Amino acid sequence: MEVSKKKPAAGVPAAKEPAPTLASGKYTFSKAEALRRYLSRKQARSGKRVSKVKRDEQKKKPKFVEKPFNKGTRVVSLKKRPNNYPCKNHSKPKSKVQKKHGAPKVRKSLQPGTILILLAGVHRGKRVVLLKALKSGLLLVTGPYKINRVPIRRVHQNFVIATSTRLDISKVKIPDTIDDAYFRRKREKRAKKAEGDIFAKKKKTYKASATRKADQITVDRQLLRAIRPNPDRKILLKYLKSRFGLSTGQYPHTLKF
Repeated sequence: MEVSKKKPAAGVPAAKEPAPTLASGKYTFSKAEALRRYLSRKQARSGKRVSKVKRDEQKKKPKFVEKPFNKGTRVVSLKKRPNNYPCKNHSKPKSKVQKKHGAPKVRKSLQPGTILILLAGVHRGKRVVLLKALKSGLLLVTGPYKINRVPIRRVHQNFVIATSTRLDISKVKIPDTIDDAYFRRKREKRAKKAEGDIFAKKKKTYKASATRKADQITVDRQLLRAIRPNPDRKILLKYLKSRFGLSTGQYPHTLKF
């Protein structure tokens, strides 16, 4: 049996539809939406709700004002600035392009021929002559070996003090073979543990190859020839032999090298 729905008469407002009924334990709106609606109703009742027109007016307010100052004017901000600012900038970089990290730049004071003081490693405290900077950014130095027993080796510029003393090594020719690959060691694979006396086997110690010894002799000869014409060669040789050290009351930042 069909029931006919009566339409409301003209001029009579239609009745409001009932709120959606849900199963028990379920809410019509989410908790966040319900809270937002509750606060908006509360603000409307109290009259604290700001209209869109008023908000636009507040945004258009001037941020700076001109005030008289010493027969003139100065611009003053209406909003008080904070006294302290954060030291670190925690904002992430906008560009996602990865930076290419190449070899570090060598300091201007580290020119070929400069006498350096080593601060780390087996030969720390000794004075060496800078030969050149390698592609990796490391410095190629030597004692010479005949004077202070420092062989040709690589050193990082952070562990070095550059002195004002400099030698003329323009005539010194360093072999082309001496580069970063020259100093790489070949590590052998560990052998399997064999039964027997543990103390019978001795650890292998590093020994310089014949090519390294030959290269050291050629570089040392050229450096000693470069020192000979120097008028203060005796003092210079003693200076290279001596070690650097600080006595009581001496501070490195007050010294001039």
